[in-house]
Amino acid sequence: MRCREVEVMWDEIRGDCKKSLKEAVHTHLGFCPGCQSVYEEFEGVAYHLSSLPEPEASCDLSARVIRHIATLRFGAARTPIVLTSVATPIGPLYVGFKEQRIAYIGIDTGETHDEVRERVETRLRRPVEAGPPPEWLVKALARFFQTWRIDDRTVDISDLTDFEQATLRATAQIPPGEVRSYGWVATQIGRPRAARAVGRVMARNPLPVLFPCHRVVDAAGDLHHYGYGLEMKAKLLRLEGYRSRS
Repeated sequence: MRCREVEVMWDEIRGDCKKSLKEAVHTHLGFCPGCQSVYEEFEGVAYHLSSLPEPEASCDLSARVIRHIATLRFGAARTPIVLTSVATPIGPLYVGFKEQRIAYIGIDTGETHDEVRERVETRLRRPVEAGPPPEWLVKALARFFQTWRIDDRTVDISDLTDFEQATLRATAQIPPGEVRSYGWVATQIGRPRAARAVGRVMARNPLPVLFPCHRVVDAAGDLHHYGYGLEMKAKLLRLEGYRSRS
């Protein structure tokens, strides 16, 4: 496992700052066979570590550690994400871009700019600054909402792991107005038993709408889950021309 994948896994495990570290780890172990086998191999070490007093939880400290690891690995000079807002047919979107590629999309749910900025910094491990929407960005989004397809040359997912990139690219193969299951996506990327891991990537998708996790449903064909609510998921599918079987 590469350092980058360990960083992402740690971020997932410790993502809920309301939980203690021990609770978060035990929850993760409950559904991750790979970590279970590693835990069993080093159970003695884990026991002694668990006996140590637990430090005070700090979401801010966690974010700083993640950024520090990224700085050590990639160097201090990282291209910043420019965060802006663009009006679209589904409402205003927060859009983060670097150079001339979109790296982040977020539907505006009333959060403050600072709250969105912190989330983007944590997810993509890059500094974020505010800026106006450039013309190429406005045109790229306008084309998307006409065709419901994104030009791969206008998006940037290079900050994600190989597994995450493969998963998101597989969702882009789903035609607008159609749906596929988590298992279908897992099979497309050559990991047919990784449907649950695919679901975790969908939940952390930094480019929803463009990489259409709203077109991914459960094995029964139910909409199942969406970070912006099932109503928004259904709305996006209706705009694309999807008609449910019910």
